[in-house]
Amino acid sequence: MTTGNIDSPQAGKISGKVKWFNNAKGYGFIVADGDEVDMFAHYSAITMEGYKTLKAGQSVLFDTKDVDNGIHAINISTIDEPSEITTEAIAESAIQEPA
Repeated sequence: MTTGNIDSPQAGKISGKVKWFNNAKGYGFIVADGDEVDMFAHYSAITMEGYKTLKAGQSVLFDTKDVDNGIHAINISTIDEPSEITTEAIAESAIQEPA
């Protein structure tokens, strides 16, 4: 699934879903379709204009990169656009991190 080379992402996009994303901290995790491996997702890897955020359950396309502490999702793009982002939605997303 991953390249083994930290500097080059895997050719071709992987589809998956956002497991959770904490807007306040700027990171979360994505799971590839048909897989159970959590992949770290940082807001800087999201390829959207404006406020970069993801919502739990949102469909995404991404590349992967192996790093010492696991797999990072990079070049993340959304398949389905999130509904209107409100202050309420951001607050909800900030508390979705599992305990």
